[in-house]
Amino acid sequence: MEFLDVAHAARALLLTVVANVLPWAAGRALPHRWTAPLDGGLRLRDGQRLFGDHKTWKGLLAGVLGCGVTALLTGPGFAVGAGFGALSLAGDALSSAVKRRLALAPGTEIPTLDQLPEALLPSMVLAGALGLGAAEVFASALAFLVLDILVTRIRQGRAPRTRGADRDDASS
Repeated sequence: MEFLDVAHAARALLLTVVANVLPWAAGRALPHRWTAPLDGGLRLRDGQRLFGDHKTWKGLLAGVLGCGVTALLTGPGFAVGAGFGALSLAGDALSSAVKRRLALAPGTEIPTLDQLPEALLPSMVLAGALGLGAAEVFASALAFLVLDILVTRIRQGRAPRTRGADRDDASS
């Protein structure tokens, strides 16, 4: 018996990445189409939006369909993949709702809150259908956490520094 089934953990990671990249890509590709927010503009008692403008029906559709196709091609089937995408994006929307309750500006990054709900929720709910044990769920979520933080830093122009990169080269 293997401690960690790398192939199954990698598939869960791939589905998580697809669920989170495709809504962003759809927003870039179609910036002025199908931009209706998931929350319909709903404001709660605290005056903040439930999710905000960045959680759209276009993104949900892109993530769900993309995960469905990915899972169809990698084994578990379209329905499992679509469910994974829906659950991942529900986790993402949940983290947005929490950040709105904390009165944080849209786009504010909170490591772990921005990654773990969307990685853990679908992997835990669909563990049986995806052949995931606790080790695979944990490994894929941890890999997504690290990958997402690195990509976010690079995208925002804050690439991780290499050792010695902060030294003054003029003194050499």
